[in-house]
Amino acid sequence: MTTRILRPGRNAWQVMQSERLAFLVDASNYFSCLEKVFALAQRSIWIVGWDFNPAIRLTPELEPPGPRLGDLLRQLADSRPELIIRILIWSEGPFYSSHSLDLYRSMGWEDHPRIHLHFDLAHPIRGSHHQKLVVVDEQFAFAGGIDLTVERWDDRDHRAFHPCRKTPSGTPYPPVHDVQAMVMGEAASAFADLCRGRWKAATGRTAPAHAAIAHDWPDAPCASEIRGCEVAIALTDPGSGGRPRRRDVFRLTFDAIASARESLYIEAQYLASSVIARQLARHLRNRQGPEVVIVATRNTRGRFENMTMGYGMQRFVQRLRKADRYGRLRLSHAVVPDGEGAETSVLIHSKLLIVDDRFVRVGSSNLNNRSMGFDTECDLAVEAGDDVSCRAAIAALRDDLLAEHLNTSSAAFAEERQRGGLLHALDSFNTDARGLRPLTVERDRPNLLFALIKAMLDPKRPYWPLPLLAIPLRRLCRSGLRLMRQNV
Repeated sequence: MTTRILRPGRNAWQVMQSERLAFLVDASNYFSCLEKVFALAQRSIWIVGWDFNPAIRLTPELEPPGPRLGDLLRQLADSRPELIIRILIWSEGPFYSSHSLDLYRSMGWEDHPRIHLHFDLAHPIRGSHHQKLVVVDEQFAFAGGIDLTVERWDDRDHRAFHPCRKTPSGTPYPPVHDVQAMVMGEAASAFADLCRGRWKAATGRTAPAHAAIAHDWPDAPCASEIRGCEVAIALTDPGSGGRPRRRDVFRLTFDAIASARESLYIEAQYLASSVIARQLARHLRNRQGPEVVIVATRNTRGRFENMTMGYGMQRFVQRLRKADRYGRLRLSHAVVPDGEGAETSVLIHSKLLIVDDRFVRVGSSNLNNRSMGFDTECDLAVEAGDDVSCRAAIAALRDDLLAEHLNTSSAAFAEERQRGGLLHALDSFNTDARGLRPLTVERDRPNLLFALIKAMLDPKRPYWPLPLLAIPLRRLCRSGLRLMRQNV
């Protein structure tokens, strides 16, 4: 009998019932579904994220394109007299995105008594709010890796060049892959409670709850759907602002990987956690261990990121390659043809883990130290247990994701997998110009400088003396933001 993975109090904040759950693959599917759900909103919309850009369009592929996000929210507030929209964004998020300081200045769309935009400073210095959540009427909730910001939209074709894949200023960006989950019912109310807690910590103000408003499930192009399942919410919280420290995400990831018997499928933007690398390596050294498939982003972006995540990825990849005694590892990055005989890498922004056909975790947390204890994260997980239909849905999601990367159908991939296993199916279909390529890194020598920089910028927890400086610096930043919002 397989040991249960989900254990509230150890690796989950809450385990709630969801009437329905769907996995939305890539932002085109998520954004189009979200626009339909926004149209249903009557009482409340929560948007809690790492970044936010009101100038993006959720449905740029339509003719004519959908409205800009800020204008859409303003139209909803104007037309729904009871609707309150609360938007909580990490205070440094816009600095990392293309719109720089624009979001800090009043732009008109948010100048409404029932639209509340706030920048979250309730974190340790250099810690970030990294959750990506949307909740509507306490009936629908979305959680995963996708923020409502620039450079997130793409469809499942991931063409090297797409006319809709550009920033609001018209700058094109490369293909990007991600996953978001959607839940309905009791689980959505739990996500609303989480948003209220974040709002209270960041603003000092209480947002009252309301009874969930019943809406019909929207017509959404999902990769896999589950009805009547338990949904676990796992959190990372560094414990600042008087909140208790939480490491659900780390324990859930650790416990889930440890339980694997047949296969592990991982999609990750960053591979930098030495603890997770050691645990995967133990599986690979075991003659009877599971097959391990990892699809990750090929390159870090810029020297700063290379000194933190890049160095960690080198060590992670080298450890797993060395441990792969029995050829059960496929460590890859995704590519698409550019039409000129070359390949374009797909940015893997998803944070997903599937164990056998009985457990799936999707959310905001990366496989790095920050996500395990320093930043604020939120993951959603489902464990199938003996539920045959749930197990089938989890297997279907994994097959669908790999089929996308390998340019085949999920049905064809599933048939080949049932014939010879996960690696057999992957190798059988990995023959196209669009596919998976080995993720290679240069073999590095021990570098004390890079190791120290990574320890400082990818910490497992807040470290002294930074927590002592957090309160006065937060006050200074809050005053500066207030001045910019007043256009001073």
